[in-house]
Amino acid sequence: MSMVVDIVISALILLGAAFVLIGSWGLVRLPSTMERLHGPTKATTLGLGSLLLASVVYFQARLGIWTAHELLISLFLFITAPISANMIAKVHLHRVRIGAIEEPDSVAGPLRGQLTRATGRPSRHRSGIRRPRPPTPDSPQPPCPSRPMKDCRLSA
Repeated sequence: MSMVVDIVISALILLGAAFVLIGSWGLVRLPSTMERLHGPTKATTLGLGSLLLASVVYFQARLGIWTAHELLISLFLFITAPISANMIAKVHLHRVRIGAIEEPDSVAGPLRGQLTRATGRPSRHRSGIRRPRPPTPDSPQPPCPSRPMKDCRLSA
């Protein structure tokens, strides 16, 4: 192999390793779930793509053939990572809206739903329709299937 190919492969591996490290570090260190989604979906995806591209260049220079396996893995990764992050974000936002979880303040500030709970005004849906307020302790309880099982009591 020539020196130029070695430098290109080394640079791609170092770039990929740096992206994977930064993405993993963001996954661990960022405070809220929505911010943690950016680490694995963006930086780590680019890092793995760079590592797989280094593999393609290495095997082409070493064996003299192009392999499509790494390119197919990269394509699959670039398609599935944003879709899975979108699904996780939708579930998380739904759980925050219904009050099932409390999210710590992020670097960007509190979530919109937390701001409206703090002011006492009901939050608005994107369509402008008012949503009901979260239930208070004296309000009637919903049926058992929507509550945790420890709160379900037999009513006779």
